[in-house]
Amino acid sequence: MSSLRIIVIGGGAAGFFGAITAAESFPKATVTILEKNRTVLNKVRISGGGRCNVTHACFDNRQLVKNYPRGEKLLRPLLNQFDTTATVRWFESKGVTLKTEADGRMFPSTNTSETIVDCLLHTAQRLGIDIRTSCGVSCLQPAANGWTIELLSGETLFAHRVLVATGGYPQESAYGWLPKQAEMLISPVPSLFTFNVPNSPFLSLAGVAVADAKVYVLGTKQEQRGALLLTHWGFSGPAILRLSAWAARDLANVGYRFTLRINWVPTQTEHDLRTALQEFRQQNGRKLVVSQNPFKLPSRLWEALATESGIEDSQRWADLPAKLLNRFIERLTNSQFQVTGKSTFKDEFVTCGGIAPGSIHPQTLESTTHAGLFFAGEVLDVDGITGGFNFQNAWTTGYVAGKHIGISD
Repeated sequence: MSSLRIIVIGGGAAGFFGAITAAESFPKATVTILEKNRTVLNKVRISGGGRCNVTHACFDNRQLVKNYPRGEKLLRPLLNQFDTTATVRWFESKGVTLKTEADGRMFPSTNTSETIVDCLLHTAQRLGIDIRTSCGVSCLQPAANGWTIELLSGETLFAHRVLVATGGYPQESAYGWLPKQAEMLISPVPSLFTFNVPNSPFLSLAGVAVADAKVYVLGTKQEQRGALLLTHWGFSGPAILRLSAWAARDLANVGYRFTLRINWVPTQTEHDLRTALQEFRQQNGRKLVVSQNPFKLPSRLWEALATESGIEDSQRWADLPAKLLNRFIERLTNSQFQVTGKSTFKDEFVTCGGIAPGSIHPQTLESTTHAGLFFAGEVLDVDGITGGFNFQNAWTTGYVAGKHIGISD
């Protein structure tokens, strides 16, 4: 179809990747990107502290999908079409090399997100893709042999095929411009956020990081383990962010008011911890409890935990009463905090919810009820934990949608 018109709604990672793949796969088609903001690829620019965490060095798809609280079933077959290895090769083919950091995150070797932005922009421009900014869509409706797209400006466009890659929306009402489908939308709630604990006794320790802690949401089976960061509003860090992602719906259901439990020494069972402290006590009896830390916890946190347990600064190990020792062990393994809200993690807002996987064909990402309508990226009910997984979802779903969007029925 030489006159095929493809419109991509959304100028983010998934939208650009879908548009580029469509233009490369169907060179006779005209491809247009509509972006409601004045600039495109904004999330790419800010991600990873301005470095762009492009993907994660997990090349086993069976393991990769385990990093998505929602969307594992949908992504599994899609990764057979475009996975992490394909992502690395694609960017390398465009002259962009990626480097892998110790935690598996992959960044451009230049260490700046502008490298990825420039790559996508230049590739789109080379392919003749029309990029229109400040073009918000107010309504998308089926038309004869295609789609009518009404813009907020009042302009009306026509496309034979449409790819929706707008990212996630915080409220269900924001999806109202889409054509109605039965059970197509799973109500959105936030994912990847930090915990507000205004009454935490540790707010003065903002900036202190713990390399390994285990965190729990009391009353649920939700728990995670990893690095934890104390902040001036409560808690953050990888363990908290992963917990917020996996427990996104549970926490939304309780209005982000819940009890957080932290085990600061997860490598130790309570019995082992007690034994270790008794041995340490015997060997360091004349030393002060607050200044002697056998578990390599940050010294300021250790001191704060001891103070919370009722241990005075002048208390020596040899004179520590059993009652205070028990209380200290309880604080180390079972500190509890009342969370009363959440905060967005930096500027990287991620949505749990969106277009239901059951509403799209799992091999093409085309709507099951509206032919010629495709979805990609975070607008789908797919979201990953931090570490490059959400961008990999964008590349994978953008590629699959773009690869199939021009195929005739």
